[in-house]
Amino acid sequence: MFAIVQGLLGARTYGRMIATRGGHAVAATENIARDAGSIAAIVPVLDERDRLGPCLEGLLAAPSALVQIVVVDGGSTDGTQALVRAYAARDARIVLVDASPVPGDWNGKAWNLACGLAASDPDAAWILTIDADVRPRPGLVASLLAHAAENALDAFSAAPLLELSGSLEALIHPAFLATLVYRYGLPGAIARDARAVQANGQCFLARRDLLVRTDAFTAARDSRCDDVTIARHLVRAGARLGFYEGSALSSVRMYASASDAWRNWPRSLPLRDTSTTQAALIDDLATIVLVQALPLALILVALATGVDRDSLFFRINLGLALGRLGVLAGTRRAYGNVRATYWLAAFADLPCALRLVWATYARTHTWRGRTLVSEGTHP
Repeated sequence: MFAIVQGLLGARTYGRMIATRGGHAVAATENIARDAGSIAAIVPVLDERDRLGPCLEGLLAAPSALVQIVVVDGGSTDGTQALVRAYAARDARIVLVDASPVPGDWNGKAWNLACGLAASDPDAAWILTIDADVRPRPGLVASLLAHAAENALDAFSAAPLLELSGSLEALIHPAFLATLVYRYGLPGAIARDARAVQANGQCFLARRDLLVRTDAFTAARDSRCDDVTIARHLVRAGARLGFYEGSALSSVRMYASASDAWRNWPRSLPLRDTSTTQAALIDDLATIVLVQALPLALILVALATGVDRDSLFFRINLGLALGRLGVLAGTRRAYGNVRATYWLAAFADLPCALRLVWATYARTHTWRGRTLVSEGTHP
């Protein structure tokens, strides 16, 4: 019975991957159509002095279609604001907004985004939210505008190329990343309903009037996965929203170390917010554990204990384990500096899955010393 459940979940999971194959990445271009509209960028920050410089350098290299760069600080104490002022002296497009203190019923990033939207140029057609650790490449602005026009999108994420800190992170980061593929399929598609939404707040473009009309950033005020909550909110409002690979446009080192990734990514990775039902959550976790994480471990145990290799149990788990290697090969293109340990990431699936289960039901989470607001606490 256990193997049959695995098989049914596996058939659905790989069917979803097949159904979402063929998606396209955001193509790099430096040509901007005359009617493309202008962009105001919002960069939310908190103690980002050591990471922010390359992000601002990349944005300052953007053409005049990027009319404003609003850096919103939620209470830095490391000199971030002084750094921003120095950049603002170079280019008048940079505007510093001191958004501290963060209200008690808001999480910091959502508050920064809401303050940034309020301070943004009302004549800008688009808002680009971009994290401080993202490294924009030439053509980012032009490519985002072209992709939005070609696909008639109201909003979309362009996932940056991922850079890893070392061999240990190359082992666990792909294991965590694969949990998204197993739950949602492959990138490159338009979300048809809120449940199917994928989003990445590292580089997210949306129509400014849509964000204002729907008050999307306020909807994420108590979310631990603000990017996904914002995207779900927009889809429910009728927006055409997609999730695409954008490795040609920017890169990012999400975490400083493997321990940093282990501690912090599982906070948002469950994609849990007030719209998530318990049934959906259990379904997702069962898929991760039974289809992604357990098959390789069970195959190794079976080989060590002499389980019948012709049994249904062995065949189903062997098929799922081989499928996992295929997913590993497919996610390779998401990374810029693959270490040899990347190819062993399937062995990290089980501890990473258990870490994700624990984080899903943990009552409190912290980020840079601040306890995050729990979902559903605001009126």
